[in-house]
Amino acid sequence: MDKNIILIGMPGVGKSTIGVILAKVMSWNFLDTDVLIQTREGKSLQEIIRKEGLKAFCDIEEGYIISLACKRTIIATGGSVVYRKKAMDSLCSSGILIHLALPFDLLEKRLTDFSNRGVVMQPGQSLGELFRERMPLYRQYADITIDCSGKNHEAVLSEILAVYRDASQKEKDK
Repeated sequence: MDKNIILIGMPGVGKSTIGVILAKVMSWNFLDTDVLIQTREGKSLQEIIRKEGLKAFCDIEEGYIISLACKRTIIATGGSVVYRKKAMDSLCSSGILIHLALPFDLLEKRLTDFSNRGVVMQPGQSLGELFRERMPLYRQYADITIDCSGKNHEAVLSEILAVYRDASQKEKDK
């Protein structure tokens, strides 16, 4: 199967870290869409958000997502990608979407300084409000959700690999 594995979820759940390790294990490419945006735009995510605004940032993110043409790639997305249906439809058609999830209290402990991280959130919006806003969107688009709480990277990787093997087998059986 040449489909991609796309990791979605809140900032701080480990999409990039897990993605890099998974790409090594599978001998696939790895793409972090936040890094792609920063590299192509020549600015940090926070700079783009500050100078262009939230809507413009989401437009930029969507443009890069729908222009992706890759196979056998682990894609770690920015947490805000779920705000754009076109972007999500494009990702859904190119691979298996895996939502990496953590309960809010664990996520809050990991995200000590998200003000400089380039997180798409309304002025004055709390992390809790952002979490409640995004969780239904992640669930809506995910083929599977993996609860990462209390699991090390190896355990999460094992679950992802099992999901991929199952999807590959179903593809072969068609």
